[in-house]
Amino acid sequence: MSALRVENVTKVFGRKAGEAARRLAGGADLEEVRRGLGVTPAVVDVSFEVRQGEIFVVMGLSGSGKSTLIRMLNGLLEPTAGRILIDGTDLTRLSPKALRELRQKKISMVFQHFALFPHRTVLENAAYGLEVQGVGKAERHEKARAFLDKVGLSGWEDRLPGELSGGMQQRVGIARALTAETEILLMDEAFSALDPLIRREMQELLLELQTDLGKTIVFITHDLNEAMRLGDRIAMLRGGRVMQVGTAEEILTDPANDYVAQFVADVDRTRVLTAASVMEKPLAIVDPGNGPRAAVRAMRETQTAGAFVVGRDRKLIGAVYAEPAAQAVRDGADSLDGLVEPELETVTPDTPVAELFARCAESALPVPVVDGAGRLLGVIPRVTLLAALGNLTANTGDLPVIGDEELADVRKGVTADV
Repeated sequence: MSALRVENVTKVFGRKAGEAARRLAGGADLEEVRRGLGVTPAVVDVSFEVRQGEIFVVMGLSGSGKSTLIRMLNGLLEPTAGRILIDGTDLTRLSPKALRELRQKKISMVFQHFALFPHRTVLENAAYGLEVQGVGKAERHEKARAFLDKVGLSGWEDRLPGELSGGMQQRVGIARALTAETEILLMDEAFSALDPLIRREMQELLLELQTDLGKTIVFITHDLNEAMRLGDRIAMLRGGRVMQVGTAEEILTDPANDYVAQFVADVDRTRVLTAASVMEKPLAIVDPGNGPRAAVRAMRETQTAGAFVVGRDRKLIGAVYAEPAAQAVRDGADSLDGLVEPELETVTPDTPVAELFARCAESALPVPVVDGAGRLLGVIPRVTLLAALGNLTANTGDLPVIGDEELADVRKGVTADV
C-alpha cells in the first residue's frame, strides 16, 4: 500500500512561479523558462509513491532539488503545482492547523545538523515530539527511554547534547523521531555531517531499527553508495527532475538514460548485485522418487556433473553426482538411496555477489539459491557470475527464476528411463 504519493509536483521560486509551472507542465524548456521569467525552478513535475514500510531514498547532487522536495513532503514549503498525499490526505489543501496536526501524528524529521535543544537533556529531547502532542510526562519519558535504549543511549538520558559526540547526537535525533510514533520518517542528509566510520555505524543502526519497526522512511542523500546501501528503492534527481526510480539493482543493471549510466559507472557491482539478480533456472533436476537412470539422463542432457534432487514442495534435498549415479546404473540400482549428498553450500537471494566468488570456485555444481523454507529458487553457475560482472548479460534482472510449472516441466523431461 502507498503511504505517501507525490503527483506531478513542481516548485518554482520567483514572482512568476505560477506561470512558470504552467509552461513547464506544457513541455517548455526549463532554461528558457528560467531566463525568460526570471524564476528558479527547483522541482519539476516529480511523481512517485512510497510504499508502507520501505526505505525510499531520494538521491541527487547539490542543486538537484532533493532538499526542496523533502520540505514539501512535510508541508514546510507549498508546491507551486501538483499534489502530495499522505494516506490519501492532500497536504496542499489542509489548513495551517490541520497541517500541524498531521505533522504531529504522521510525520517526523531527522535533520543533518541534529536540531537538538541544547538546554534540554537527552531524555527531554527524545520525548519532545510526544510533549508537543500533549502526552503526559511519565508516559512520554517511558517511551523515550525505550527508544534511547534501542539506539544505544541507555544511561545517557540526563546528559546535555553538548556532552555527546556527533554520532550520539544523531542517535538522539533518531530516538526523538521514533518516540513521536509517527508513521513516516523523513531524513534530510541525516548522516552526511558525520565522519565516515560513524556514518557507516549509523547506516547499520537504521537498517537494524527498520527490521524491528518497519517504518516508512524517505531518506535524502547525495551519496550514491549510501543510497544503494539503504534504499529499498531509489529516486535519482537531476535539475529538479526524476531521472529514474527503481531498486539499486535495477538502476545499476538497467539505467534509464546516459546520465544514470555514467553516474553508476564506477559503482562496485559486487556490493550491489545479489544472488537473486544473477541466478538462472536450474536445468538438471530429479525427483527423490526417481532412480539413478533418471539422474544420469538429466546430467547427460544438460552436460553437467551433477543434478539437484528437489521434492514435490520444491525443497532442495541434495545433489546426485555423475560418477556414483553411473556406477549405480551399472550395478542395477533402481533408487537414489545412498547417492544423495544432502550437505550443499547454499545462498539466499539477498546474498551479495561479492560473497559468491569463493563459493562458486569451490563448488563442483552451480551454487543453489534457496529461500527461508529451503525451496530452490535458482542456481548460479560460474560463467553466469562472470558474465553478470562483465555486463555481458543484457539485463540480469530478467534472468528466469524457477516456478512450480517450470519445475513440473523439467521433471517430465528427466524422469524417463534411460
